[in-house]
Amino acid sequence: MTLISVGHACVDVYQGAVAALVPFFVSERAYTYAAASGVVLAATLLSSVVQPLFGALTDRWAMPWLLPVSTLAAGAGVALSGLGGSYPLTLLAVAVTGIGVAAYHPEAARVAREVSHGSHTAMSWFSLGGNIGFALAPLMVSAVVATAGLHASPLLALPAVAGAALCATALRSARTPATGAATARAATAVGRADWTSFTKLTGAIVCRSIVFVGLSTFISLYVRQRTGAGSASGTAALFVLYLGGAVGTVAGGRLAARYQRVRVVRWSYALTVLAVAGVVFVPGPPLYLFVALTSAGLYVPFSLHVTLGQDYLPQRMGTASGVTLGLTVSVGGIASPAIGALADATSLHTALIPLIALPGLGWLLLRTLPEPATPEPVTPGPGRPRAAASPASPASPPTGDARPTPATDTGHHPLSG
Repeated sequence: MTLISVGHACVDVYQGAVAALVPFFVSERAYTYAAASGVVLAATLLSSVVQPLFGALTDRWAMPWLLPVSTLAAGAGVALSGLGGSYPLTLLAVAVTGIGVAAYHPEAARVAREVSHGSHTAMSWFSLGGNIGFALAPLMVSAVVATAGLHASPLLALPAVAGAALCATALRSARTPATGAATARAATAVGRADWTSFTKLTGAIVCRSIVFVGLSTFISLYVRQRTGAGSASGTAALFVLYLGGAVGTVAGGRLAARYQRVRVVRWSYALTVLAVAGVVFVPGPPLYLFVALTSAGLYVPFSLHVTLGQDYLPQRMGTASGVTLGLTVSVGGIASPAIGALADATSLHTALIPLIALPGLGWLLLRTLPEPATPEPVTPGPGRPRAAASPASPASPPTGDARPTPATDTGHHPLSG
């Protein structure tokens, strides 16, 4: 699980790297806000479209080889994005990064779920790896590009090489017989899909995604304007936005062990409304505090989105992972050009104001979301694989405000068999 989590960091550093490169594209290539946000769109639009496709494929076939291959693809795109000055080629390069990221997450989430036996806390550590990668991205990009310029971008491929090696090592360590994989899949095939709840969850994730990607794209430029400081102030704000997510993700897993996941997610969305308002309206250095609070509000539900989606669609965990992980970091990029165009027409401050309302809309979608019942394992009889009971069985814990069962508290989740 440690190797998978660190490998996740090596992949998600490239999602953060695209946003971290935006100020350098603006300064070195004189991109407008709309053109700069188009770079983010190129990395996220294709990713958001194909990630559920990769999820559907992993529902049918285990494809662990995707982990090292997709890691290398993600790194190659960012490495090539700084070479040459052609805008179309830059878009193509970051699109390759988006495809690499899209191919990685559904299979990685499936493998992590099986290795962790469905533990919410363990899945939060898997998500933490990705968030650490996000947090390190602006520091890595600044260290390389601010020192040597965009033409030094091939150096940014080094984490991909390390991540591919870690993924390959983790897969060798976690390899199980084919019968074990079949048993794990059979255990998830008994639960009943709750598409209504999954759709509501997806809508909330879309709202969260637009806020996160919008702030990731423009927070560095915005903080420079609000504080009147140099580029270091913008890099620091982006680092706080990403690093706070590392703390929030672990906190989310621990809170889910004490309270229900849906309740924790609702609290987080409510907090984010106030935090984003502080980022937009509070002047000077105190806005860093609100950047940190925004980060916590956005990231506490991060890993909980994944496990909730998997529990709502127990027969389609790859699809659920592709949507919950993919939309979290992809769909928001579709809205980035609109934010950039509004900023060009008015001001960056005005363009960020609509982001305050989106977490509130997400909270409304989550308000009626039920806590999914966790299936208990059934002792296998002679000649049949071990399977999970349906959510309606007496062994399932009650929904509502009841505390999780000891199986959840201890991190032993039956869905993986």
